[in-house]
Amino acid sequence: MSDHPSPAPRELAARALDTTAESPWPVRLLSAKIAEYVARMAPVWVEGQVVQLNRRPGSAMCFLTLRDTDADMSLPVKVRSRALDDAPLREGAHVVVHAKPDFWTKNGALSLHAREVRAVGIGELLARIEHLRRVLAAEGLFDAERKTALPFLPACVGLVCGRESKAEHDVVVNAHDRWPGLRFEIREVAVQGPQAVAQVTAALRELDADPAVEVIVVARGGGSVEDLLPFSNEALVRAAAACRTPIVSAIGHETDAPLLDLVADHRASTPTDAARRITPDVAEERRRLTQARQRARAAVRGRLDGEQAALDALRSRPVLARPETIVSGRAEEVDRAVAAARRALDRRLERAAGELTGERGRLRALSPAATLARGYSVLRTPDGHVVRSATEVDEGDQLETLLHTGTLAVEVVATDPHGDPAHRSSGSARPVLGD
Repeated sequence: MSDHPSPAPRELAARALDTTAESPWPVRLLSAKIAEYVARMAPVWVEGQVVQLNRRPGSAMCFLTLRDTDADMSLPVKVRSRALDDAPLREGAHVVVHAKPDFWTKNGALSLHAREVRAVGIGELLARIEHLRRVLAAEGLFDAERKTALPFLPACVGLVCGRESKAEHDVVVNAHDRWPGLRFEIREVAVQGPQAVAQVTAALRELDADPAVEVIVVARGGGSVEDLLPFSNEALVRAAAACRTPIVSAIGHETDAPLLDLVADHRASTPTDAARRITPDVAEERRRLTQARQRARAAVRGRLDGEQAALDALRSRPVLARPETIVSGRAEEVDRAVAAARRALDRRLERAAGELTGERGRLRALSPAATLARGYSVLRTPDGHVVRSATEVDEGDQLETLLHTGTLAVEVVATDPHGDPAHRSSGSARPVLGD
């Protein structure tokens, strides 16, 4: 035995808040604390979907996995076998369980110890779907304004369907019969059961992100209400509403109406109907093209025939049969008009000549030149002013006398303002210079 005493055990913090780096809790204590806390929890009602069910014959306990219907989360559940006698279960069923949480300290696992298990009835599921439908409709996810028209002839179609399903065969075969060159991007996923929502949602997002895909078809054959529940799941419906690529929903039969049908851009009653919606019929299109060509040819031929008939009618008219007749008739009218114009011009010139002769005579009679020719003269001052009165000049003024022929320069030697104009004896002018 050693003479040294053993170290005293380290005192542990009583609360998690009191722990430090120098005084931590060991794992066993933390697990015990969590178990203690979980043990104080009251039993709780939990809803989920059964994804795994393990019932061993003769065993008093059953084990199942309860998964959240909208998120990828699950918890293990153990329940006594006799608790399931009144509620037969199968994988994929929706249930509510009354369970007590239990924490296993050795591996840190949380589980539920169920005391009662109840299956969710069809009526309740349908009521929940109806409630979700009203909520999504109020948000506008089903509005017609959000719908996108399908392309006339897509080069590539995305197809979400079950693995090796008849729905895939119906879509692909019928689409290729109508348009052999169509290409498909196929995503085979679970279309029922607990993995359906996650896998269909992932496939939709993947195809929507592919720029080559022009339209997406979600196809599944018919089934029970429980089988089609994933296509009324809120997470899946919202994922479809967020897609930019047009979606065609072909879920179940014509009487089935999952919420995906309402949010999709187009609803097909069956997968075969979806194939008809996404591709035109090459034979039908050729027939329509032939008919369009025939109608165009008939319209052009009718127009040409009508124009030819109108042209023939114009050419048969006399004016076009003998075009010179209209010219010759007009030529005679022009000759008559020219002759009349010449006669009128001659008469007018004759009248104008007579009028000119008369005016010339009157002008000569009134002209000062005629007066000068009779022996009269006109006296003008050097600045050109005509002398009309003796008072306008003084003795010694130099004047100019305008005669009929030539002019004389005269000088005033005397004036008589009161003399008789008829007798020029009182006043006189002496010629100075004659021209």
